[in-house]
Amino acid sequence: MVQGAATERPNIVWIFSDDHSYQTIGAYGGRLESLNPTPNIDRLAKAGMRFDRAYVGNSICAPARATLLTGKHSHLNGKLTNRGEFNHDQPQFQKILQKNGYQTVMVGKIHLNGRMQGFDYWDVLPGQGLYDDPVFISENGQTKESGHVSDVITDKALDWLDKKRSDKPFMLMVHHKAPHRNWTPADRHMDNYADVHIPEPANLFDDYSGRTTAAHEQAMEIDTDMRMGGDLKVGEGRHDPVQFAARNADFNRRQPTGKELVKWKYQEYMKDYLRCITGVDESVGRLLDYLEAEGLDENTIVMYSSDQGFYMGEHGWFDKRFMYEESYRTPLLVKWPGKVEAGSVNGDLVQNIDFAETFLDLAGAPIPDDMQGKSLVPLMKGKTPDDWRTSLYYHYYEYPGGHSVRRHEGVSDKRYKLIRFYGQDVPGEEEWELFDLKIDPAEMRSVYGNPEYLGITKALKTELIRLKEYYAVPDQIEVTLRNAEQS
Repeated sequence: MVQGAATERPNIVWIFSDDHSYQTIGAYGGRLESLNPTPNIDRLAKAGMRFDRAYVGNSICAPARATLLTGKHSHLNGKLTNRGEFNHDQPQFQKILQKNGYQTVMVGKIHLNGRMQGFDYWDVLPGQGLYDDPVFISENGQTKESGHVSDVITDKALDWLDKKRSDKPFMLMVHHKAPHRNWTPADRHMDNYADVHIPEPANLFDDYSGRTTAAHEQAMEIDTDMRMGGDLKVGEGRHDPVQFAARNADFNRRQPTGKELVKWKYQEYMKDYLRCITGVDESVGRLLDYLEAEGLDENTIVMYSSDQGFYMGEHGWFDKRFMYEESYRTPLLVKWPGKVEAGSVNGDLVQNIDFAETFLDLAGAPIPDDMQGKSLVPLMKGKTPDDWRTSLYYHYYEYPGGHSVRRHEGVSDKRYKLIRFYGQDVPGEEEWELFDLKIDPAEMRSVYGNPEYLGITKALKTELIRLKEYYAVPDQIEVTLRNAEQS
């Protein structure tokens, strides 16, 4: 083990979870705050900065990770959907860090097929990975580990820190599978929330009036699309019958139907999800405690985020994909002693295209001109550049696909969001939605076509065209956009 000597360049620990909603992080407040779900993740917010407007460019797992590594939107890094291969040969931030004197480490879920590049050490889950007794793939081949995946990932990260770390600055990426579907907790957490009623969102029984075809015809409703066996572990399924025996007994006793069944499913879904979060939160605590114990904490930046947001019953949904706020927005917390003000909050528009550039900037490494984001370092230091962005671009591609969410693209600023759904399964091959988040933060009714918003609509369509040009989005729908902007 190398003792933590002070160096000029900081270490970076990037903790990345899968499908972790900002709604289930205590530091973000909201209806679940009283449950105190994330005391260790909240340590980062108390000691550092909470970003309140962090978003993704394509709310789905593998594309989000490709954007993390490349600093580019999906259309440029080539990873549009979860299906298909990822071009590992393209430029990625860790390759640059490696060339500039950093040890680079990746442990956990990456969801990108193929051999990792630019890492001195990598040990990753194949595909989605398993919750219990997971398989890992590394330079040395495949191994099977014993235990719950969140614990194993943390053990591997701490083992590297304790036994393989040199005196170089390091970039350690700790990527959790949890809380991805099907939300299987560690046995020791199964009693958590057992006697707790999880607060329901006000729109759990949303009827999707006031929105377009996409909201009506998705396949991500707790009511109709959440599986009793695979997701809720009731009856037959690939789960431990002993671990979920009490739930099965409760269901058999109640035999809920209709809205009562939806409420029952919501409670069990949320409890499993929150139990998985407990495992991730414990991991964050173990990492923070190790850094402090070894004297590494003062020169180590710790960042926590997720590949996208997730629905905690809002709109009656689980999963992600939509540009609606719960899946579009992601948590982002940063602790950087002496540089980031403790307990500070940032309200600027940031996006996952910014992460790669931020890592390079923190390390004093060159940032390629073709990366599409901006370094967040000035924002971390409390100084927003005068030319910081005022809008964000979004594009979801995976249709047909899981959960049947239509293809769409959109633009948002701090108040308004314009979304264009397109494709053969959309009436007229395109439908638009516009939301005024100041008066409708839950995005329950589109105001597209409302005469009072015609000026806003026109301005946002113009901005959408500008962003597509700025980010070099292929022009197959450019003519349609230009025609729409003139209407």
